[in-house]
Amino acid sequence: MLYYYCGKNGSKENKMYFHVDSKKFSYMRTRYILIFTLLFMAISNAQSNQFQLNKDHDAIQVKDLKASAKFYGDVLGLKEIPNGGLPAHIRWFQLGNAVQIHLIESDSIPENQKGVHMALNTNNLQEVMKFLKEKDIHFENWTGEVETTNTRPDGIKQIYLQDPDGYWIEINDGSL
Repeated sequence: MLYYYCGKNGSKENKMYFHVDSKKFSYMRTRYILIFTLLFMAISNAQSNQFQLNKDHDAIQVKDLKASAKFYGDVLGLKEIPNGGLPAHIRWFQLGNAVQIHLIESDSIPENQKGVHMALNTNNLQEVMKFLKEKDIHFENWTGEVETTNTRPDGIKQIYLQDPDGYWIEINDGSL
């Protein structure tokens, strides 16, 4: 029972009684907390990518454009697309999710380290590994063990291979 006094100077002559069902009150409180939490999460998520940024492309420098184009087209199976009217020393390839890889022929190639790599995912990692073995293309896991995967702490299996210029490429069985 809750009391509300509406008399002058706190007098209790005009006492009003309000009855609150504790179960209903608890339910309503839980409901409002849930609504507030969901609203807060929606606002937080909207602010975390407030500009709706998406990946568009990666550009890499390559020494031999023809060899690199063959690797990205024939080995990784990427579709070559028009290069937007750029000079012939630049070729564009597209992944299944429309993200592009731009190959730019250049005499200057940065130093390659496995920790700096492009990562691709597939539903058919075992088929990719079989294909790479058949084509005699070297691949390894993170620690360098040849022709085998390793499993990340989140359960994703992965392999690494290098393109003709030594860029590291991770292929894993994750999904976004």
